[in-house]
Amino acid sequence: MSEKNIKRIGMLTGGGDCPGLNAVIRATVKTAISEFGMTVFGIKDGFEGLIRDGDCVYELTPAHVRGLLPRGGTILGTTNRGNPFSFPAQRNGRTVAVDKSRTVMNRFKALGLDALVVIGGDGSLSIAHQFAERGMPVVGVPKTIDNDLSATDYTFGFNTAVRTATEAIDKLHTTAESHHRAMVIEVMGRDAGWIALSAGLAGGADVILIPEIPYRAASICAKVRARAQAGCDFSIVVAAEGAKPLRGRSVYLDAKRKRLGGVGEKVAADITKHSGHETRVTVLGHLQRGGSPSAFDRILASRFGAAAARLAARGEFGRMVCLQGADIASVPIAEAIGKLKTVPPHGELVQTARDLGISFGD
Repeated sequence: MSEKNIKRIGMLTGGGDCPGLNAVIRATVKTAISEFGMTVFGIKDGFEGLIRDGDCVYELTPAHVRGLLPRGGTILGTTNRGNPFSFPAQRNGRTVAVDKSRTVMNRFKALGLDALVVIGGDGSLSIAHQFAERGMPVVGVPKTIDNDLSATDYTFGFNTAVRTATEAIDKLHTTAESHHRAMVIEVMGRDAGWIALSAGLAGGADVILIPEIPYRAASICAKVRARAQAGCDFSIVVAAEGAKPLRGRSVYLDAKRKRLGGVGEKVAADITKHSGHETRVTVLGHLQRGGSPSAFDRILASRFGAAAARLAARGEFGRMVCLQGADIASVPIAEAIGKLKTVPPHGELVQTARDLGISFGD
């Protein structure tokens, strides 16, 4: 499909919010309009905006994206519970999953759209891939603070999340030292421990717990005791929410909904019980998703957004923009969602942490 045939594109954000989403929206809108003469439409609340009735789709002009570069969140809204292929609906007083994919396809056609830019993580891009297989012209943009998409070296939002976690560790360091306590900081990271590892390294943690390396409570306590015997009567433990003990399971706040949370409290209880060291817990939670994006994320998000507009203009659909080395490229969405990028347990970053005396509790 040639550039002149692509005149109307839609754009949505799906999954959890993260710093840099608005920067992608801004770059896509500005590039699509100024470089290719397109009309851009924003779709509210992810794919739900193509399912719900009402004013959920509106034109995005340069005025709409003015001032968005430093702004966190997404002006389009987002949701991680709006999968059109398994959409929640009320039937006879019960919530059941129904297939609304045909509704989305019909709405896309009724709006006269030539392409759809989907900004999201593994879940949203998996949905985008399903629609691409049904003939919808889709372009993907990778978004996740977990940095766990294997087809791109970095996802936007990750750098800012690491910055937030590192700043929290820095602040907890001083109170831990003042009160002679162990401090456990729980950060996000369901299946991949990139945030915990990066922030732990940057913040000078003593123990880092990640999903890729099962831990033993005895090893964590041994590290805390060893530091105390060496005259360091405080310790900093950074734990990814998906970290789990050897021959154990991850900790859930809500097992039915697979909502992780609580590993920090479990680790703190183990430290207090087995080492006698007074321990406190801080759960960063959604603080890692909020706030103004870092300079790195603003630039990466801008590059991704402009590249997405160029892909759409060239008619290169079913692909996701990505960062490979220093260059922006694209890969098939199927390749992007095929494998999670997890921390290599024997990789250079883990080895560097071990060389610096950091324990992984193994």
